[in-house]
Amino acid sequence: MSIDEVMSKVCQYDTPWVTVTGGEPLAQKNCLRLLTRLCDSGYQVSLETSGAVPVNEVDPRVVKVMDVKTPGSGEVDRNILSNLECLTPQDQIKFVVCDEQDYRWAKNFIKEHQISEKCEALMSPSYGQMDPATLADWILQDRLLVRFQLQLHKLLWGDEPGR
Repeated sequence: MSIDEVMSKVCQYDTPWVTVTGGEPLAQKNCLRLLTRLCDSGYQVSLETSGAVPVNEVDPRVVKVMDVKTPGSGEVDRNILSNLECLTPQDQIKFVVCDEQDYRWAKNFIKEHQISEKCEALMSPSYGQMDPATLADWILQDRLLVRFQLQLHKLLWGDEPGR
């Protein structure tokens, strides 16, 4: 789809919010132009990114929701730590926790990189792998400054692609 085609599709919905997500949007060559065009058109735009692609050229009006991959994901080596320098208070870092080791790793990462001073941190249990109540209990017990969230798309549609 061209940017004009995407804009035409977005205009069909009566909403001021647009989230650009799906795979890794920043891997698409026109993603940065699309984000700016959406902002220029008056939309409140958020970008869901894996954190494995540089975010330094993302329009500053876009809210970045950036994953930090935990060891349990098998992708921890894909985290681009220099992306942390590009985050602002409007942005969010998201940790998907697979087990207690991931939780402790994320907790240390938040402290080591002073995430609470940079932006909001989100923590979710890995769907089908981590008990949500257990993760919530750990967060409360440690008084961790994160927002607990569930992977709503997985609760609604499971692992069905394209939803």
